[in-house]
Amino acid sequence: MSEPVIEVRNVTTVLGRATIHRDLSLSVNANEVLAIIGGSGSGKTTLLRLMLGLERPTAGEVRILGQVLGECAHSELDRVRHRWGVLFQQGALFSSLTVFDNVALPLRELGGVSKEMITRLVMRKLAQVGLAGGDALKLPAELSGGMIKRVSLARALILDPQLLFLDEPTAGLDPASSKKFVQLIEAMRAEMKLTVVMITHDVDTLFALVDRVAVLADKHLVALGTLGEVVRQQHPFINTFFLGHADRCAEENLRHYRVELSTASLLEQEM
Repeated sequence: MSEPVIEVRNVTTVLGRATIHRDLSLSVNANEVLAIIGGSGSGKTTLLRLMLGLERPTAGEVRILGQVLGECAHSELDRVRHRWGVLFQQGALFSSLTVFDNVALPLRELGGVSKEMITRLVMRKLAQVGLAGGDALKLPAELSGGMIKRVSLARALILDPQLLFLDEPTAGLDPASSKKFVQLIEAMRAEMKLTVVMITHDVDTLFALVDRVAVLADKHLVALGTLGEVVRQQHPFINTFFLGHADRCAEENLRHYRVELSTASLLEQEM
């Protein structure tokens, strides 16, 4: 078996006087989609920040793509960061930059890429996420919520990373836009053979995308497995989160749901 893409080993995180995680361990395998769910204050965002190297654990270690974060030189951390992309909850686009310049930013920061190549790569990535060439000159204020998500995804994927982090990818979208964006993420994941880690509270997104779910509560993981395995765990948060959805989590039903979603995506592309 290949080495996990992400390993969180016996992590304890203390911020101020609050213990956020206690002896938490988690691994993410190559090419899987892992969702992290939990109630408010359960430590989901802090765990994501640990994986991004924005926070350091009080004890334990976080290993990404074979590199222990916090134990490497700044140049080595930059090299590893170029192998992942991040889609932030609200998009985090720079309001004064055009769509083109927002997406081009990681390439320009990387350096050594000609203007012609930047133009070619940016326009190709915008087309991949379903945006027209004319959208490149727009400012974020001129974009709909769904378009902002697509531009942010293009920026996250512009360096063709191995690993993609998603923070509430469908937050703020109406049901129709949410469904289309989930279809786009699945298409990009399959095309680029991505490993995906996401935080979400949206049950439909879980059904459509995830291979496994990690449930954070009581300062540690209370469940880890497929939707069918997790929903059978008796824990107050799990019971509340999946209330009314237990039947949908059955493996056979889940397969049917994903086939229907995939078929709908193909039909929309043909229209």
